[in-house]
Amino acid sequence: MKVLLTGSKGQLGRTLLARQPDELELVGVDIDDVDIADEQQVSELVARVQPEVIVNAAAYTAVDLAESEESKARRVNVDGVRNLASSGVRVIHISTDFVFDGAANAPYSPDVTPRPLSVYGKTKLDGEIALRERLPDRHVVLRTAWLYSQFGGNFVHTMLKLMRERDEIAVVSDQVGSPTWARSVADIIFAFVAKQEVYGTYHWTDSGQTSWYEFACAIQEEAIGLGQIDSRTKIRPIPSDEYPVAARRPAFSVLDCSATSDILGLTATPWRQNLKAMLEATAT
Repeated sequence: MKVLLTGSKGQLGRTLLARQPDELELVGVDIDDVDIADEQQVSELVARVQPEVIVNAAAYTAVDLAESEESKARRVNVDGVRNLASSGVRVIHISTDFVFDGAANAPYSPDVTPRPLSVYGKTKLDGEIALRERLPDRHVVLRTAWLYSQFGGNFVHTMLKLMRERDEIAVVSDQVGSPTWARSVADIIFAFVAKQEVYGTYHWTDSGQTSWYEFACAIQEEAIGLGQIDSRTKIRPIPSDEYPVAARRPAFSVLDCSATSDILGLTATPWRQNLKAMLEATAT
């Protein structure tokens, strides 16, 4: 089966390419190859590749910058998704926990009404809506959260860098979510590719929940155990209001993944276990 992958140079895209099963042929493209916000370019690309499925891992993800660059975020996160959906090809689209406001005290199921707090979250939600309107029974919206991998920039790599450079760092302690290895999401995407009859909105993260502060502490503990860092930097917990940023974040964004587990017959791995596995993979 031929699969067109957009956003192939991002951390999820690179993971998908590295994990692709033998029965799939992934054709990866990124912004250097095609501007998905350009309807003509998308049309020509789909005609040339002739995929059976499109996996859209392309996104404008600069959360804070989006507050002052809404038009740029909207081009990719809304117009781009609409153009891909207009091809008529089945689309598996990656979305985010940022579509929720974080006011809940229990994991968000896919049918909870989204209430994004930021421009980024709003554009990702509008992209979901555009996809559902264009491909009502030929789409999968897959929301995930707190993504990291051995590829590219992410929270894990940022923390490791700071721990090697500083004696003390401050990390927000009042935002709770589920750290998720990109490999987990890649494997779920491949499972959805195989389930051609499935459509709708689903969630997937690694299991369990933690704060950014606790996540940072876990990164430090695992990295010390693997010999990747040798100094114990002091990690200081702080409230969100002591770390001002342009975009508001949901305080609680744990996702209920039970519907995905049920339909695919798969079980999520605990986030701490996958963190260690990713660090081990990075070391090799």
